Amino acid sequence: MSIILDKVNYVYSEETAYQIQALKDVNLEIGDGQFIGIIGHTGSGKSTLVQHLNGLIKATSGAIYFHGQDIYDDDFDLRELRNRVGLVFQYPEHQLFETTIFDDVCFGPKNQGLSKEEAGLRAFEALRNVGLPEELYYQSPFDLSGGQKRRVAIAGVLAMKPEVLILDEPTAGLDPAGRDEILDLIARMHRERGITVILVSHSMEDVAKYVERIIVMNQGQVMFDGVPKEVFRHYKELETIGLAAPQVTYLMHELKERGLNVDTDATTVAEARASLMQALTGVGYGRTDIHR
Repeated sequence: MSIILDKVNYVYSEETAYQIQALKDVNLEIGDGQFIGIIGHTGSGKSTLVQHLNGLIKATSGAIYFHGQDIYDDDFDLRELRNRVGLVFQYPEHQLFETTIFDDVCFGPKNQGLSKEEAGLRAFEALRNVGLPEELYYQSPFDLSGGQKRRVAIAGVLAMKPEVLILDEPTAGLDPAGRDEILDLIARMHRERGITVILVSHSMEDVAKYVERIIVMNQGQVMFDGVPKEVFRHYKELETIGLAAPQVTYLMHELKERGLNVDTDATTVAEARASLMQALTGVGYGRTDIHR
């Protein structure tokens, strides 16, 4: 396993009147090459959780292991951990600061000790991978649209060649087309590079469509952890904590209640279409794992 969390707790403003326990005895194993979605209502602990994975926040108690090494050991190299576990923040402005896009993406590789030429090659490769037009490379990142800023922020992390890519609400504030572009890009990188991807999202449709495993956070604890079909079977329990299943789930349950023999475990439009065609015609309707 690439990352293991063992009874991790985190308390904000410990021993003050403002003390809040954000994580409570979290135990998780995150395997190499997985595509994981983390969901939860505001304040559930999901963002706090992912900031522990590259040592940005230190647990109040408990242990975190990266490839078998305790990241809190005195001789553990946290800088190397952050090179290998990249975090893209919810707001790209929080990690864009150079005068040009190209310089911004070069910053990480230079900080890893690479030469100017090597950092430049990494930057070009990363910017091409995220689909940013070359004519923008020497503009200010703050002149870009929201979607373009997110691409630059992702490129800045990719240029460091991480083993694990963590994205905290990467599509927040984007229109549907921009959201699909960013998520399709992330899915392609996962397929082609085989890196571990951890996606924090408030969109049930997005996690159902793209991820292979969902972790549900509630009040600082792991409430559910499983494949999308298993997690969304608990849609009524998710509703009690301010979440929901994908709209497809509700549609399939309604059709089932009306007597149509459909698969209520369908979580994506492709799966629902295949199940509906099967129920109506008795004939399968092609692959349903297009985005898996």
